[in-house]
Amino acid sequence: MPRTGVYLAHPRPGSFNHALFDAMVGELRNRGSDVVAHDLYAEGFAPGLTADETGTVLSATDTTDTQLALHRAEVATLDAMVFVHPNWWGMPPAVLTGWVQRVMVPGVAYKLGASEGEPEGLLKAGRALVLNTSDTPADREESEFGDPLNRIWSACVLPYVGVADVRRVVFRTVTDSTDEARASWLREAREHAAALLA
Repeated sequence: MPRTGVYLAHPRPGSFNHALFDAMVGELRNRGSDVVAHDLYAEGFAPGLTADETGTVLSATDTTDTQLALHRAEVATLDAMVFVHPNWWGMPPAVLTGWVQRVMVPGVAYKLGASEGEPEGLLKAGRALVLNTSDTPADREESEFGDPLNRIWSACVLPYVGVADVRRVVFRTVTDSTDEARASWLREAREHAAALLA
């Protein structure tokens, strides 16, 4: 049975991000995946990296923070990952950025190679799906900003830790979207969940 981690980063209950999260968790479970689901804001995940967490090779147990230890241990067991979050200033929300910095640490998610600092990914998760919401039209996102979220996930974070198959879907524009559009987006998200397990 494949194990999938689904991570939500949005602080407002009832947001469309929450609907996407619920749709993903439900679809993955219905298709037989063992789902580890985390609403990072609701769980109060502390995003601040501490001095003790920098500059050393760590393991899941190299912390007295039981929540952090759980996340580190879980991420090492996943076959696939899903991240659901809005585009805020071309970045994930702080709680998810902090999650990456505190969970995807050397010794857990990667190790640096012997030559020129090239990383070796340690995660067994071969696939990841990133679902973003945005209020920026696609042409403006690309022409003016260069789609920074795509660079963050598809170049900077996930390949670094060994995830070779990175898929990303953006639902836009959310603020002025209709109920019909949102229902269609949720159907599309479920289709992507099914494809993640194929």
